[in-house]
Amino acid sequence: MVLSFLPLKFVLRLVFRSRPFLLAMSLGLLLSQGCAMLQRPPVPTPPESAKPPIEKTPAEQGKLPQTGNASWYGAQHQGKRTASGEIFDQELFTAAHRTLPFGTKIKVTNLANGKSVEVEINDRGPFVEDRIIDLSQAAAKALEMLQSGKTTVRLELSSD
Repeated sequence: MVLSFLPLKFVLRLVFRSRPFLLAMSLGLLLSQGCAMLQRPPVPTPPESAKPPIEKTPAEQGKLPQTGNASWYGAQHQGKRTASGEIFDQELFTAAHRTLPFGTKIKVTNLANGKSVEVEINDRGPFVEDRIIDLSQAAAKALEMLQSGKTTVRLELSSD
């Protein structure tokens, strides 16, 4: 059965007799493939589980102790990278400080109730002028400051 459908026969004859049409189609295909070849391959990114090394240097004694306001952050940052490259986990005892080196362990004391917790600096902040530290949700819960959201604290170098 040789092309019994008349409109299809007509289209095929038109296409095969029209050499400029075929030339234009071939040239178009070649150009589109050539442009596709010019795209750069994506830059490989390290896997999420790979942690960059954290430079752990002792905090300068002149910077601690400090007294000031603390706040906390949690769910809105859960799973995102911190400034140190770690993945933020609101259930760990971590904190953000503007200048203390990453990996520094400090004792944070809530001056309103005397409760203390040890946290590790793994992020930068806070970016609010009247605060000296941002604590993870777990640390804020241990200091009993979840409800108020902000409290006055004292920062000291941990004894470890």
